[in-house]
Amino acid sequence: MKFDFSYFISLFGQLLPFVPVTLLMAVVSMALAIVLGLAITLLELSKIRTLRLFAKFYVSLFRGMPTLVQLFIVYYGLPQIFPALRGIPAMLAALVGLGFKESSYLAEIFRAAIGSVEEGQIEAGKSLNIKSSKLFFHVLLPQATVNALPATGNTFVSLIKETSLAFALGITELFAEGRMLAGDSFRYFETYVAIGLLYWAVIIIYSWLQGILEKALQKPYRRIAYVTNQSSEPIRENRSEANLETN
Repeated sequence: MKFDFSYFISLFGQLLPFVPVTLLMAVVSMALAIVLGLAITLLELSKIRTLRLFAKFYVSLFRGMPTLVQLFIVYYGLPQIFPALRGIPAMLAALVGLGFKESSYLAEIFRAAIGSVEEGQIEAGKSLNIKSSKLFFHVLLPQATVNALPATGNTFVSLIKETSLAFALGITELFAEGRMLAGDSFRYFETYVAIGLLYWAVIIIYSWLQGILEKALQKPYRRIAYVTNQSSEPIRENRSEANLETN
């Protein structure tokens, strides 16, 4: 069977309307994951041992189970234990399952990002009697955000691709529509190549936007580095002149 180029081109018109569904699932799940990830990070950094143990258990549990298993637990398993959840929409189950899954990864990313901020800045702020809340929001959080952005972006890229698992719950998104088109036409190669290229295009666009955001967030720190270097040059010149005079 030869590659049908005309059919391949026609697939994009049929698949493109389902790209917004995939993006919506990814964005909403990511928003939920960020909120949960921040909460788990705060528990991990807590001084209370019980809270730290719970956070470690949460991260280990959701990172250790396959995503599809978690989706099935939310959609099929929980309604058996909690009758009030019967009839839960498949889309809601997918968003919750994906959100909890990715939050376990984000919690570790956020914890590492906060830990990467130099402690001397916090100690200096405390010595000046600056409130802990101000230090967190004006000193710690901005720098941690810059440090966490690349890894968070990689998590979002993975999440975009994991939305394809939602077809198992009966949700018609990009991958599910492609599977139906492939089953109807028996043109599996053309169809799945088209699906893969669409996912690739979405990720390329997102990576470009993330690069712009990273540059924007890093501007203040580049200015600080520039000012520091400029202010240190006269000191070096004065030192060199003093050495010449003594010699």
